[in-house]
Amino acid sequence: MNTAVKLPEFITVSQHDAVATITLNRPDLRNAINDQMRAELIAAFAAADVDPAVRAIILTGAGKGFCSGGDIGGMRARLDAPAGEVAFNGWKRQKSTHRGVAAIHGVSKPVIAAVNGAAFGLGLDMALACDFIIAAEGAKMSMSFVKRGLVSDGGGMYFLPRRVGLSKAKELIFTARVVEPAEALALGMIDRIAAPESLLAAAHAWAKELTIGSATAVALTKEIMDKTFERSDEEIFAMGREAQAMCYTTAEHRKSVEDFLNKTAK
Repeated sequence: MNTAVKLPEFITVSQHDAVATITLNRPDLRNAINDQMRAELIAAFAAADVDPAVRAIILTGAGKGFCSGGDIGGMRARLDAPAGEVAFNGWKRQKSTHRGVAAIHGVSKPVIAAVNGAAFGLGLDMALACDFIIAAEGAKMSMSFVKRGLVSDGGGMYFLPRRVGLSKAKELIFTARVVEPAEALALGMIDRIAAPESLLAAAHAWAKELTIGSATAVALTKEIMDKTFERSDEEIFAMGREAQAMCYTTAEHRKSVEDFLNKTAK
């Protein structure tokens, strides 16, 4: 019996050199996230994580926006649910949301968010879950949750203070004001700015720079550094020792040392 395989509808993936580009693809709705897109996003990041040909990842949006946040249809369905089911249904949806954000943040390879337009609400949370952010001139960003009577549910309350500091993060979340690239760069909310027409080229060039070293060393370093603020110095040192012992055994390390010694001997 043949089983039909459902092809992705709301996510596209391309690869050039060792860089995979994962694109949110609902441009007519400014790439608002629905359940199917989230599942496809998780699958795309999982596939990139285990593919040895992929060394870095770019996350971007199709059309004029990066991601406008959660799909309003899902919000409407949540409000229409029987009162006694709202909380548990919401809890289950939040688990799904957090799996999506964890897929971005937890991937073992460097991830660059190429913010090509509006990144609001969950869309901005997803960008913040990436290791680096490059935004196009004219892009607009907002932690817009309070305007919907909600809290930042996609990791923004975790990621944003680590970029801009606690008090500034509170101000941006409490006011839900729109931040443009120049201010975002000054705050440390994003890392680089590019012209819209060269955004993806700039992101790709940056991603290629992140692929020149040992994939093993990068993966282990990312895993440790992402825990730096939560662990004690001794715990980080211990994780570093374990990671270094693993690196000693890799073919990448052996080849690097041999190449260096052979060059020195000549």
